[in-house]
Amino acid sequence: MPVTPAAGGVRVAVRLTPRAGADRLLGVVVDDSGTPVLRAQVTAPPEDGKANAALIALLARRWHVAKSAVTLLQGASGRRKLVQVAGDPAELSRRIAESLDG
Repeated sequence: MPVTPAAGGVRVAVRLTPRAGADRLLGVVVDDSGTPVLRAQVTAPPEDGKANAALIALLARRWHVAKSAVTLLQGASGRRKLVQVAGDPAELSRRIAESLDG
């Protein structure tokens, strides 16, 4: 899983594809460096932070947390991102796993 516990929540490694046909989570893949990442797609373009904002909204909606609970830690201008989600790590890990199952 691309999820690791962190102080006050969890961190999730994401590979984002902007300008896709729909906003969606596609599951977990292993990237070229051997790291598991969550594949996500958003319809927003990668300009002026629009794709990042769309990713945050997508993750918040799918994981039933406030958008303010999702913070982009790394990767503002790249496809590989690291996000932090504030909350109970066990509960968040469960919600994330459920969102990937269906």
